Amino acid sequence: MMKNPEWAEDVKAESDAHTAAENAPEEDLLPKSFTPGGTFFLHAPETPPAIWGDGGDVLWAEGESLILAGPQGVGKTTIAHQIIRGRLGLQDSVLGMPVQPGSKRVLMLLMDRPAQARRAGRRIYGEDDEAFLNEHLVIWEGPPPYDLAKRPEVLAAMCERAGADTVLVDSIKDGAIGISTDEVGAGYNRARQKALAEGVQVLENHHTKKAGTNGGEPNKLEDVYGSTWITAGSGSVIMLWGEAGDPIVSFRHLKQPMNEVGPFQLLHDHPSGITTVRHTVDLLDMARIKGVHGLTAVDAAAALAETKKPTASDREKARRRLNKLVDQGLLTKVDPTAPGDPTRWFPGRAYVPSQQAS
Repeated sequence: MMKNPEWAEDVKAESDAHTAAENAPEEDLLPKSFTPGGTFFLHAPETPPAIWGDGGDVLWAEGESLILAGPQGVGKTTIAHQIIRGRLGLQDSVLGMPVQPGSKRVLMLLMDRPAQARRAGRRIYGEDDEAFLNEHLVIWEGPPPYDLAKRPEVLAAMCERAGADTVLVDSIKDGAIGISTDEVGAGYNRARQKALAEGVQVLENHHTKKAGTNGGEPNKLEDVYGSTWITAGSGSVIMLWGEAGDPIVSFRHLKQPMNEVGPFQLLHDHPSGITTVRHTVDLLDMARIKGVHGLTAVDAAAALAETKKPTASDREKARRRLNKLVDQGLLTKVDPTAPGDPTRWFPGRAYVPSQQAS
């Protein structure tokens, strides 16, 4: 472990240097150069580069943080470890979606129940080479040397000291005390943004309120615990929900860099520490079963949202997924010929029954 007095003193020296720079005379704080507006906006990629994801299905975008939120015991740390293995180049994908390897080390801030995180990591990294892990993975155990909301420069300084281009914050509440207040939430968000500005990819574990806004399963951003700045400053938020220790938990993509991924159910294989997608709605198979009647957006939305009364938002999400399959040649879209009739989707020429919906 890299937790020792010398380490903390180095971090203090680097963070003090950052603070001194912020307190420098105004002329010393001017940026070296500005970016022309046309270049900045017109050369932006249509699809955000993905750390974790594929095409428009981006779960973790480059230069934006990813929050894995959920109550205790639903597998946030287990999934985070798998993503970190991907960043280390030790596995290609997580939940069937590719993870891009990093070029430097990974720093793990194991602040919330580090002993439990260590046991989870023992299962997941059990077959990996110890020398490789020692070279590429750095652990900080326990609270950070300073509250990250009060000293926002510390997170970036710790990553610089560790030689890391990826950091796991496990969890946010342990890095900044009092995150239910906007002052602390804004301070932590500043720490996060400073790290991102230095080229560090930020992965964060976080918690939810005890129940959703309507007393049921949390499924909105406001169900994530703490100040609004926690989620507002993040590029992607995933909600996991279930009882502690459940092998099957729900997965919802509450905030997306581009397309919404899921919802679906996850199956945790606790002995191996591997998580897989247990169930996804097969829209292609639904269209096949509907036959000459075709599949409507309402039918698709009801299945995807697992409700008999899908909302307008549910229906629009279903339409986007159906039209994506049209673009792939797997479905054919037929517009209504009479007022009041719905648009219907039918199997396309490229569809064969053995294929699965993306």
